[in-house]
Amino acid sequence: MRVGLFIPCYVDQFYPDVGMATVEVLEKLNLEVDFPPEQTCCGQPMLNTGCTTAAVPLAKRFVDIFADYDYVVCPSGSCTSMVRNHFHELLHDDPGYLKLQKKSFELCEFLHDVLGLTRWEGEFPYRVGVHQSCHGLRELRLEGCSEEMRSRPRKVQGFLSGLKGIEFTQLKRPDECCGFGGTFAVAQEAISVMMGDDRLEDHQQAGTEVLTATDMSCLMHMEGIIRRNNIPMAVMHVAEILAGRRPTKPWKPSELKSASA
Repeated sequence: MRVGLFIPCYVDQFYPDVGMATVEVLEKLNLEVDFPPEQTCCGQPMLNTGCTTAAVPLAKRFVDIFADYDYVVCPSGSCTSMVRNHFHELLHDDPGYLKLQKKSFELCEFLHDVLGLTRWEGEFPYRVGVHQSCHGLRELRLEGCSEEMRSRPRKVQGFLSGLKGIEFTQLKRPDECCGFGGTFAVAQEAISVMMGDDRLEDHQQAGTEVLTATDMSCLMHMEGIIRRNNIPMAVMHVAEILAGRRPTKPWKPSELKSASA
């Protein structure tokens, strides 16, 4: 099985270790993983801000680059959803896109739905809070939403539950938005930060030591609030936990203050 690794722009520029952790996870399963260096942004920021025409060539380029892989795997529910659910607005019934649409997956989704895995072996002795990013939750259905009447397989927490020593914190509002929303965090900064504050307050009352998610964009937003407010909480992408990384944590407020000085 030949897998094309699709790395979001912000992961490539700010969190390259998340990309490397994704490679480690996939290679542990004896998969052939390839990172096409010519890949660019998928066009999600343009489409979200109404610049549809500007997003079209990026979508076409994406299809051309990843067309020949057996599967495309991405450590982001948001960017995966852009390809699978929103490229149709740009490319319509293009045959190349329709073929690619069926074989593009978020990392945990790929492990569960394609490879049939349900748990991951390892050790992670921390109190972990799982943040459900909006795209992964409501567009990819990685977990069940609170408004749904039926349960769904827990593709994220399910994998992590196999790790020895892990303990999941219980949130009052388990599927609430963190407030990032891409360009929303720039256009509506005050509202975005207030939503992030609320999300982190819920994790604090639950006793979260390590905050994780499938989207580094959501974690990036909350990590900024964590650092500015000296909150003793570490942030890790799910791929980093599965790859056996350890947090620099639990961070103490004094350590956070010195780190940001």
